[in-house]
Amino acid sequence: MEGLSPVLDGIRVIDVTQHGAAPMASCLLAQWGAEVIHIEHPVKGDGGRGLQAGGAVSIQQHKINYVWELVNLNKKSLTADLAQQEGREIIYRLAARSDVFLSNLRPREVEKFEMHYETLKKRNPEIIYANLTGYGPKGPDANSPGWDDSAYFSRAGIIHTMSEEGEVPVSSRPALGDFPTGMACAFGIMIALFARQRLGIGQELYTSLFNSGVWASMFDVQGALLTHQDPPEYRRDSVPNPLGNTYKTKDGRWIRLTMLQPDPYWPGFCQAIGQEELHNDPRFDSIQKRAENNVALIKIIEEAIARRTAEEWTVRLSEFGLSFGLIQKPSEVAHDPQARANEFFTPVNHPNYGPTELVLAPVKFSKTPGAFRTPAPEFGQHTEEILLEMGYSWDDIGHLRDKKAI
Repeated sequence: MEGLSPVLDGIRVIDVTQHGAAPMASCLLAQWGAEVIHIEHPVKGDGGRGLQAGGAVSIQQHKINYVWELVNLNKKSLTADLAQQEGREIIYRLAARSDVFLSNLRPREVEKFEMHYETLKKRNPEIIYANLTGYGPKGPDANSPGWDDSAYFSRAGIIHTMSEEGEVPVSSRPALGDFPTGMACAFGIMIALFARQRLGIGQELYTSLFNSGVWASMFDVQGALLTHQDPPEYRRDSVPNPLGNTYKTKDGRWIRLTMLQPDPYWPGFCQAIGQEELHNDPRFDSIQKRAENNVALIKIIEEAIARRTAEEWTVRLSEFGLSFGLIQKPSEVAHDPQARANEFFTPVNHPNYGPTELVLAPVKFSKTPGAFRTPAPEFGQHTEEILLEMGYSWDDIGHLRDKKAI
């Protein structure tokens, strides 16, 4: 709404994070106006700056370092060596005038850099202290490195349940677990800020990629807690509900049928595939019968879907009001008219790269939307500005540089 300040204007966040999940948490806060000060090592910087070009992940290359931009836009960059007392003191002084301290430091790193909640709480009793790691702050793996591929997808059982029995496990894609975990952390920070507003208290909160993955797969994990069993192994040729399955079209594309309560859809589906006689076929006339004769029905559907192209099926299945999804490529998603109609891609005028579009937060507000205000910061771009605001003199800053503390 024109004239309104960003809803988180006045909230300052100290961001001691790298890579995907935790940086996304602070980036979401920054999109709604929080001042996020990203702390980087004065020599090494943030490893996320080189992730796109480094070749460690299989992604498209472009002159825009979008992997860095998407999780660090609207932030400021301040360099400080937390291994030095002078560097730590910068964080302590900053904490005294900040609302949130967010890190993905593991317990041994918290200990090494003296960044405990109790330490910062002495400087600011109302500070919100948020920690996001691979496996959480307790237990035998608290200090283990954790990426979304290992902690979220593999350890939490997601890859197992998504892979077909007897086949090589499916692979995840970069940051698919990082971003929902970052959103969960941002949600936690917002709840803590709200609690502080109502109750006048600061507090510590933590989450992890592992915990987020378990939460995301709660149906399977809750089932295991109750039954002490795993869910049935997935096999496309024998799923219990053939109307909740994936089929190949004439032109080699794949369509995912998603009729999870299939009985109301069954008559229309039989018409759509041109086999009305199946509607009253005693083998398939109820959800239980279709489950009993699933292999035969899957074969019938496979042969039917193979007779038309994906485009033809998209039109035909839509005509009968059936629930399905064409398995699209990212290049198709970028031009999807439904995504365009709902403003999934935000036009921005990047000061370094000119007009472009960015994928920002998936929540749209009518009066207080998130926004792109500044690009991801250059390395150490705001160090002097922030230190001067904190009361450091130019002589102090020169001394810190000589000590390589900034």
